[in-house]
Amino acid sequence: MSTNMSRRRAMRLAAGGLAALPLTSACSGLSRSGGPNTTTESSAGAVLRSRARLPEPFTLPLTVPGVARPSSSDSTTDYYDIVQRESEVEILPGLRTKVWGYEGRFPGPTIVSRRGRRTVVRHRNNLPVPTVVHLHGGRTPPEHDGYPTDLVQPGARRDYVYPLDQPAATLWYHDHRMDFTGPQVYRGLAGFHLVRDDEEERLGLPDGERDIPLLITDRAFAEDGAFDYPARDPSLRGEPGVTDEFASGVMGDCVLVNGVPWPLLEVEAVRYRFRLLNASNARRYRLALDPPPPGGTAFTQVGGDQGLLAAPVGHEELPMAQAERFDVVVDFSAYRPGQQVTLVNTLGEGGTRHVMRFVVTRRVRDDSRVPRTLVEIEPLSRSQVRVERDFVFARGGAEHHGMTLWTVNGKAFDPRRIDADPALGSVELWRIRAQNVPHPVHVHLAPFQVLGGGPTTSGWKDTVDLDNGGQAEILLRFDGYRGRYVFHCHNLEHEDMMMMANFEVH
Repeated sequence: MSTNMSRRRAMRLAAGGLAALPLTSACSGLSRSGGPNTTTESSAGAVLRSRARLPEPFTLPLTVPGVARPSSSDSTTDYYDIVQRESEVEILPGLRTKVWGYEGRFPGPTIVSRRGRRTVVRHRNNLPVPTVVHLHGGRTPPEHDGYPTDLVQPGARRDYVYPLDQPAATLWYHDHRMDFTGPQVYRGLAGFHLVRDDEEERLGLPDGERDIPLLITDRAFAEDGAFDYPARDPSLRGEPGVTDEFASGVMGDCVLVNGVPWPLLEVEAVRYRFRLLNASNARRYRLALDPPPPGGTAFTQVGGDQGLLAAPVGHEELPMAQAERFDVVVDFSAYRPGQQVTLVNTLGEGGTRHVMRFVVTRRVRDDSRVPRTLVEIEPLSRSQVRVERDFVFARGGAEHHGMTLWTVNGKAFDPRRIDADPALGSVELWRIRAQNVPHPVHVHLAPFQVLGGGPTTSGWKDTVDLDNGGQAEILLRFDGYRGRYVFHCHNLEHEDMMMMANFEVH
């Protein structure tokens, strides 16, 4: 069964089930007047209201990003060529939106790699501003990690070399330009990069057309359909940052999945694997199924940021901070054919309470399974720790042109300053604390385990979600490469306003 539907068919299916959910009232909270809304919806930031007319939820079919084909291959390496360019696409019916996309697409093409087989991606920048590409979750040499000042100038090319000597995982690639990550990701520079291996394929998890990546994000639209973003300098060539009212983060009022507003997907009454990614700038989600499956678990998590878990974990709801990934199996055999199931965001209000809808079509044979054990994961322990460090993520301690910055330990980011110097092969304990607002903290290169975390923090992570005033203890393993890397808040407006620090593996 194809995972794409025609728009006409999607609208027919949606029309048949409007009585199940009051969609008009679901969208009634969406102001068309523009301007910020101070409601945070449990996220740090303000809501930017669209001035364009938004579609009714669940009337447009889900699309799945196409898989990139190598331009060439040899015995050790697959080579890809990707052009970063501007294009116009139809996101809202009847309107054209300019996107900055990898190959002009939003999301960009999905790259699929094999563990231990080198991948080289040559990016050509045909955009009017510099860019940087970061493979989020990749264990990558420093010169290919996408350090914020390693710019690819307009008209230039750069080869990013990824050894990918790491387990199967759902990674993603996105722009990481110093001071301008937020607006450039908002304009479309994001895509999936999946790593596969033999161990994963032996498990019998749903695959093929039943293994679907879902990039969840939010946007606001100007009256003509353009992405609306409150940049201080919309050209992204001058002063960085956003206008004062959005300094805590930019949230839109339209939820997109794979670039489609509130899409609809037909599914058979079998298991599906969904690779969930929160690619929003500032919005956090708490996902649930409505109605929940009778007599079963809504989501069976099989993987996280850095790959498969040791054993499946069941969840009725999934809290997702920015940049986190959850690899889950949903068993639609618990529902009857013809039933509609909505993926909702219980942190949202009005239209942002909805994410997408599934329509169960028919019962067919299902040869997939979810084993009781998945992969072996070596647990890290305090006894392995050589160094302990403390980091506080908060607003204050530094200013720029009268603007209070977001900082780490009271210091604004400085590419010349090293804030931690772990030894190659060592394990360190970092205590990370959030002040003022929630902060999702991402560490480049080093996978980590969360001490004493809840069921959604199991396995190897690269991003940890901290509530306002929250603290996490994480055990990091610094293996792979020597060199300089960054760690930062993945609220992209916070990152652009200097909430980032360096560590150098020696």
